Amino acid sequence: MTDNLHIRAQTLFAQSLVEGLSAADQSWLDAHLRECAECARETVSTREILHALRNVPVAMPRDLAARTQLRVRLRLQESMPASRSGLLLWVITGMSWLLGVFSAPLVWRGFEWVGAQLNLPKPVLEFGFVLWWTVPALIALVVVLQQRAAGAVGAGYRH
Repeated sequence: MTDNLHIRAQTLFAQSLVEGLSAADQSWLDAHLRECAECARETVSTREILHALRNVPVAMPRDLAARTQLRVRLRLQESMPASRSGLLLWVITGMSWLLGVFSAPLVWRGFEWVGAQLNLPKPVLEFGFVLWWTVPALIALVVVLQQRAAGAVGAGYRH
């Protein structure tokens, strides 16, 4: 029975260092430490050891955080199956094209209205219409190429 009390005291003391204790557990631990000199000595020595360990200087590389972040990103990219992300890209691309086809007449009417209001020549409207559809596609292409390049660099970094 007394071994169980000491084990409980050790467990509660460890828990108090990491996550904290409820008021009832803290009061039980305090009462036990007042009554049990052995557990009280053990908690004092543990606190002293932890204090000494916290004061030990540890040299860390300056770029440790950046390297750790890079590793985490690489692991995240590895965990995402390429086929799943490729399929998602194709689905989004297909939906974008369908929306583009169905909304093109409405967009053209908007360009005609703006052209009529600003008295712009038809070639300017046509050029703006073409840019309206190509600029987002070019931006998406740049993003995909950057992701692939980052994946290639990350794969080269691991080997």
